[in-house]
Amino acid sequence: MRSRCLISIIIGCVMLSGCSNVKNIQDLTYIVAIGMDYDPEKEEYTAYLQGLNFANVAKQEGSRPTEPVPIFIASAKGETLNLAVSKLYNRTEPPLFFGHVITLLLSQRIVTHRFSEVIEEVGRNRSLRPTLRVMTTEESIQEVLNIKALFNYPAIYTVLYKKGDTELFQDEIKPTTLMDFLRQYNEPMGSAKLPLVKIDKESWQADKSYPVLYFDGLVVFQQQKYTNSLSFKEAIFIDWLLEKKVSLTQRAEEEGELAAVVKLASPKLKIKYGKETDAPHFSIEVSAQADLLEKVRDIPEDRLKKEIEKDLKKKIISTFSNGVRNHADVLNIGEKWYRTYPEKYKEVKRTNTFYLEEDSLEDVKVDVQILHFNTYKYE
Repeated sequence: MRSRCLISIIIGCVMLSGCSNVKNIQDLTYIVAIGMDYDPEKEEYTAYLQGLNFANVAKQEGSRPTEPVPIFIASAKGETLNLAVSKLYNRTEPPLFFGHVITLLLSQRIVTHRFSEVIEEVGRNRSLRPTLRVMTTEESIQEVLNIKALFNYPAIYTVLYKKGDTELFQDEIKPTTLMDFLRQYNEPMGSAKLPLVKIDKESWQADKSYPVLYFDGLVVFQQQKYTNSLSFKEAIFIDWLLEKKVSLTQRAEEEGELAAVVKLASPKLKIKYGKETDAPHFSIEVSAQADLLEKVRDIPEDRLKKEIEKDLKKKIISTFSNGVRNHADVLNIGEKWYRTYPEKYKEVKRTNTFYLEEDSLEDVKVDVQILHFNTYKYE
């Protein structure tokens, strides 16, 4: 009995000593977002840190503070990112803590001038998680980080912190994690894309204009180099085509006039490569499901189906052609091809030329099934 008591005391002492270094929540400054900008003339980086304020972080009923709680943002300049951030350590109390960083926001000047160096440095940093969300912006980073969510909720309820793994995205561009981006970025063929954050000052009002953040397009990289930016329409169409958790509200036109509004979901994309070719030559087959949301004109079901299919085919060809003009494989055609034909890929790599041309796409087939008609009568 005496020995059991002694063992219990020793275990208790060990457990107490193990918790001695644990800090209370108010003893640290929790950084949730990092912004980065670059001045090419001065060859100087600017680092922005957004600190989490626990005063209004939860959407609690009846217990939120009556006064607006400001967003805390720190910034510093330096020759490298680490030198810039290091200037903030002695000016921050409670001390900085980077273990809960959720978002990395990069300026367009980083994208065009120093992207490879920055993304490599971020990937190596063991303080940052691979599930970190990465995005870019053409806006002022200071202004983006200062935007609150609707109803004066804190910034962590904006798209900067939106999850992309489980939710269904309706007419929205999906966020990208560092892990997923690097997986595409380092592939020898195919493209990697980052969402483009923008400020909208017109859609919402609360006594005066209430700015909100949204994803307005995609920034495209091909073989570790920036190629171009895609508009919102083109970006969301690519997300819908390549992902399985994006639904798309689309116009269906007949003879150039609006005939119906449909919601497209559950696309299945098949790419069939031609054989014995020195570069990818392929055809695309797409099947999708549609719901009729609104019938504007009296249009038969079979005609509506054909119009939707014709429109999708036109968009696929246009999206591919636009990518080719910018030397970007936006539909990731080459990703599977280089694994299927490794010897052919070696030849493409040796010549160091872009592997797609306008006539690389030989055929497009689209099949749409309309599953729901929203109480509209069809025979």
